[in-house]
Amino acid sequence: MATAIALRYIDEHPYEDEIWDWKSGVLMHGFSELYQVTGEQRLHDYYQSWLDYRIDQGYQIVWSDSCPPAITAVALLSEAPNDDYQSVVDNTLEYLDLISPRTEEGGISHNGILGNRLSVWLDSLFMFGMVLNRWGELADPDRLDMESEQIQIFADILQDDNGFMRHAQDWPGYDESVYWARGNSWVVASLADYLRIRVERDQTDPDVEQIFREHVRAIIGSQDEETGRWLTVMSHPDEPDNYLETSATALFSYGIARAYRYGILGDAGRKVALKAIEGVKEMIVDGGDGPVVTGVSTATDPWSLQEYLDVAVEDDVNYGVGVAILALIETSGLPK
Repeated sequence: MATAIALRYIDEHPYEDEIWDWKSGVLMHGFSELYQVTGEQRLHDYYQSWLDYRIDQGYQIVWSDSCPPAITAVALLSEAPNDDYQSVVDNTLEYLDLISPRTEEGGISHNGILGNRLSVWLDSLFMFGMVLNRWGELADPDRLDMESEQIQIFADILQDDNGFMRHAQDWPGYDESVYWARGNSWVVASLADYLRIRVERDQTDPDVEQIFREHVRAIIGSQDEETGRWLTVMSHPDEPDNYLETSATALFSYGIARAYRYGILGDAGRKVALKAIEGVKEMIVDGGDGPVVTGVSTATDPWSLQEYLDVAVEDDVNYGVGVAILALIETSGLPK
């Protein structure tokens, strides 16, 4: 199913139309992970051509959402050295080390040099965090320590006693009673991948494990029993405009399944991940020329409750495709 989704998307969306940002970066990450398990050459050709084209066109890394293309650069560097791909990684790390403003607590400020207000946002733990995860795994283990440090800083600022995480730190107009599903799911996905790498290195990180377990406990408790999906605002289930959202469900399914596979979560996690992936599959429909991922909320800032509920929902969104593919891969073959 993941391959069919990806190949239809490739047929309908030229790689030149995908820009240098988090949305395309997440799509390409899904494609590169799918290539690793299928060997489908069209996937590799697409994401490599995209990265080559974007490098040739020129790019800037100015905030957390500029970082995800480097995940694809790391994937390609794992195959062979390449100066252009190495420059993408080096420029991203230089941004994180030297350019990105830090909050008083030391957190990497989400809006980077684009804004004049320092604030950590949940999204960042995936956007720059997956770069640190994968480069730390491939070449520089010190980057794993940097990721651990940032996770703990973010959790100290954003994680409430109930385990959920708020979207942003001290952001004007943000209703801090809102626990946004996709924001929390970025964290579950990134932390699960980080902990996987520690397990594979025969290492532990008890502080991050505790953050992760408390977070997942809250997430599991808010899963919709009938569909297996999650409401876009998990903390206000009775709001009439609230809706079940596909991309967050896919990321929760991916992260929880990954944590189960590597012994970080027990059997309850397996059951939740399987229920969630069935909910994702229900949102994958026949588009005539192949399967289409539907029900994905569009880009979301820290807002009022009603503004979260009013976010447009669309089909065939690039990052929604990417995370659905990640979830389908990670849940494949799990015991029922």
